[in-house]
Amino acid sequence: MPRTALIVIDMLNTYAHEDAEALVPSVRDALHGVTALLKRARASDSPVIYVNDNFGEWRSHHGEILRAALAGRHSDLVEPVAPDENSLFVVKARHSIFFETPLAYLLGQLGIERLVLCGQVTEQCVMYSALDAHIRHFDVVVPAEAVAHIDADFAEAALRMMRCNMSADICAVDDVVFDAPRARAERPER
Repeated sequence: MPRTALIVIDMLNTYAHEDAEALVPSVRDALHGVTALLKRARASDSPVIYVNDNFGEWRSHHGEILRAALAGRHSDLVEPVAPDENSLFVVKARHSIFFETPLAYLLGQLGIERLVLCGQVTEQCVMYSALDAHIRHFDVVVPAEAVAHIDADFAEAALRMMRCNMSADICAVDDVVFDAPRARAERPER
């Protein structure tokens, strides 16, 4: 099986934006799927990479983004998915996880060929990220119950587009298989 990474998109969120109230119920629904994926990826020693919007705060880094999200109105949606000490972090400023970020380089250094995308927003950042992953020749997996949307109709259309136009595997969380844990001798030096 190709080496797999779990990509957690924009889950460190302050929910202080105009679409927040429409988004929050869907995030609550997706939270169980995201936490299940995090648990399984970590147990398999697969890389977990958070790619998160910086909300226009150009002096921010991942610790500040996490602190702001935990201090926000919906910290209960952030706490269960907070990065652990082994998580990797990439800051993005636009919709795609690849747009002007070092993510492609990082994935190449890790030998990643397959991406499991989870997080928010299905019809925006997840879809654009799936497209950019596809054109970079990554295998893309999107567990439908681990992505959150603002508009249910647009999200359903986005999932269909990812399946048909981007060859994404749209599946259930339980169908996602991560790499088997590697023995210590097989782990690359850091």
